[in-house]
Amino acid sequence: MRSMSLDLGSRTIGVAVSDLTGLIANGVETIRRTSPERDFSRIGELIAEWEVGEIVLGYPKNMNGTIGERAKLSEAFAEELRSHFAGVAVVLWDERLSTVAAERVLIDADLQRKKRRKVIDMMAAVVILQNYLDGKNLRSQKFSQ
Repeated sequence: MRSMSLDLGSRTIGVAVSDLTGLIANGVETIRRTSPERDFSRIGELIAEWEVGEIVLGYPKNMNGTIGERAKLSEAFAEELRSHFAGVAVVLWDERLSTVAAERVLIDADLQRKKRRKVIDMMAAVVILQNYLDGKNLRSQKFSQ
């Protein structure tokens, strides 16, 4: 089963999925948020299409580690995901600076500002998922030694 990450925004949701080995994150799409029903419907379609076993939801803590309003919205969204997709694990993952890292990657790729705006949320989801996968694989390597 693959992992999927979501970068939750007020207008969009960036989506990335892992490869089958759980080593590499790939951008999938940016969902334009229109209504909760359509958002969850599209997420459900992607879960089925990519055979997702877990969702990694970006958890935007404040820089000092405290939980602010955006993080509380992510907590509530995580609960909604759990109720809509009972067979799929939902993990909150610290996403501090993921958008900054995504922006740097896109600038380094020499992508124009207009094009960056279209893919920044998806790229942030890639950064979130790649950090999660790297952490998970590092932990499993430590325990297997």
